[in-house]
Amino acid sequence: MTFTDVHTAQGYDDLPRLMSLMTGDEKHGPAATSTLDVVWVLYDRVLRVSPEAVNAPDRDRFLLSKGHGPMAYYAVLAAKGFLPESLLPAFGAYESPLGHHPDRVLVPGAEIGSGSLGHGLPLAVGSALGLRAQGRSGPAVWVLVGDAELDEGSNHEAIAYAGAVGLERLHTVVVDNASATHGRPGGIAARFEAAGWSTATVDGRDHQALYEAYTAPHPGRPHAVVARVEAKV
Repeated sequence: MTFTDVHTAQGYDDLPRLMSLMTGDEKHGPAATSTLDVVWVLYDRVLRVSPEAVNAPDRDRFLLSKGHGPMAYYAVLAAKGFLPESLLPAFGAYESPLGHHPDRVLVPGAEIGSGSLGHGLPLAVGSALGLRAQGRSGPAVWVLVGDAELDEGSNHEAIAYAGAVGLERLHTVVVDNASATHGRPGGIAARFEAAGWSTATVDGRDHQALYEAYTAPHPGRPHAVVARVEAKV
């Protein structure tokens, strides 16, 4: 399977303008902006998926678990040609496909409906297991979670299971904006390491650091990248 190069669409510098088109109540601006660089680097330099191949069996999968602030995600999808820019101003409107939580049947390229905290990582584990059962070793599964989602027990079951069965094609990005209620002894990465994951902790605004962390080899183990951004206020 050959995937179209999506690097020829609009660039990173256009993302603030695209995000500014989305207005209205309950838009969860800080939740969205905390993910902007993380999502951009994934779509611009890492993910093997394109607007022409959103349903290709061998595509990489990106699951946005932190779906209650999807503006950055929608902006990146528009910049990369997955959806038309003309949809952005109607964000959150009654008849708009771009809801306050992404809907996988309405948003081109969205793998899951999301927004409820704690279910994206378990779904990613299931996706990686399904691909393994099909004998598909090429596709990578990526899931973006917020640090506050790690307050939910379902994530810790998923973390423990993925490490135990060596889900090498599973990758988790934790956007850490210091909004979690419960502290983690040794930090977030230590929780994953204790379950047998490979980890990296980086500045969530540094594109090169993110890229290097995303592409670090981790044979036989799932991989977690903790992306630290400014604290939520």
